[in-house]
Amino acid sequence: MGTFHSSPALSAFQILIAVIALLLLRSHETEAKGLALSLRTSTIESFSTPGSPSKLRFHHNVSLTVTIAVGTPPQNVTMVLDTGSELSWLPCNTTAASAFNYRSSSSYTTIPCSSQTCSSQTRDLPNRSTCDANTNSCHVSISYADASTAEGTLVSDLFFLGGSPARRTAFGCMSSVYSAAPGDTAVTGMLGMNRGALSFVTQTNTQRFSYCISDRDAGVLLIGASNVLPLNYTPFVQISLPLPYFDRVAYSVQLESIRVGAKTLPIHKSVLLPDHSGAGQTMVDSGTQFSFLLGPAYEILKEEFLRQTKGVLTPLNEPEYVFQGAFDLCFRETEAAAAEAMPRIPSVVLEFTGAEVAVDGQRLLYRVQGESRGRGEAVWCFTFGNSDLVPMEAYVIGHHHQQNVWVEYDLQNRRVGFAPVRCDLAGRKLGVIL
Repeated sequence: MGTFHSSPALSAFQILIAVIALLLLRSHETEAKGLALSLRTSTIESFSTPGSPSKLRFHHNVSLTVTIAVGTPPQNVTMVLDTGSELSWLPCNTTAASAFNYRSSSSYTTIPCSSQTCSSQTRDLPNRSTCDANTNSCHVSISYADASTAEGTLVSDLFFLGGSPARRTAFGCMSSVYSAAPGDTAVTGMLGMNRGALSFVTQTNTQRFSYCISDRDAGVLLIGASNVLPLNYTPFVQISLPLPYFDRVAYSVQLESIRVGAKTLPIHKSVLLPDHSGAGQTMVDSGTQFSFLLGPAYEILKEEFLRQTKGVLTPLNEPEYVFQGAFDLCFRETEAAAAEAMPRIPSVVLEFTGAEVAVDGQRLLYRVQGESRGRGEAVWCFTFGNSDLVPMEAYVIGHHHQQNVWVEYDLQNRRVGFAPVRCDLAGRKLGVIL
């Protein structure tokens, strides 16, 4: 995610994993045929080895994951769909059902140190590749915002998405995966979907892909042209010079302003622009659950949201309580009181150049599992977090705030498109029943 090319692992609670069941369906309602994939959610049984943290997955709760087939004969594997990451990878040294058994694949090959893939195409990764002198294989390692890591060997094999032709893809076959997040986790891989040289998008020359996540924890992913409905587009923010805190291969857009209800927040334009170091870019990231704002913008949003919900929501008033290390605006309500309050909560609208995303109702509050106060009161936290508390130097629009929004990544025209829509209805247009 963002500067770190992946999403930070922030949850200290039970990890829930969204599972995407792949269905190849050709849409007769698009100009160019695309690959339609249905999204479903369930809890994946976790895997861990006693005394060893090296095989723990490091994504926060409720990730979007896709099940595809890899190798010959094909093996089903589960991978996080992450537009904030580049290198796809799979755990290769575990006996978990989601691990990739490379020894059983006749099409599996390692990538030598002398190859261009190892020497130059790893340029956008957080850490440059190294050479394992003993095996002459390309060694890769990934570091994340919370100090989680994954490392292993750069390899290639055939990737199968539904009934589409096999695509030989370079990815990391990881022998060591370390999670810095406490709590139980599940082992899975990652499907890197940003614009880096080694991303799945770049390797397969994917020009457009899109998805829609419903409020039922289900949705649809489409690889290829969509044309499901008219979209409002916002252009990529491009900075050619290398800057220490600017991710040049992220889906970076320009956040122009933020509204709470009818009020535009008094956030100075300079606060929303990347500074001389590149810090302050805004990224659209399917690999992050919630959204993050830099401190100055977050504090203004927090103050206005509190003002407009006075008498509607009951503040938690526990200064030391911070959910997932970044969400310090929380409330205490019973289920019934929260349901009654939802229609009266003001929407938060993120305004970009040429497009906007409105977040309202239940997408603005998240019930923290395992936390209760008083008699039957649950803890509910505002789903915008403070980037400065993580810390990370960016604004991030997470997938929780993309629910019931059709989101298209148009690489050919360098833009991201948004349109509010009921995802179950959009799925039916593609022949996918949610």
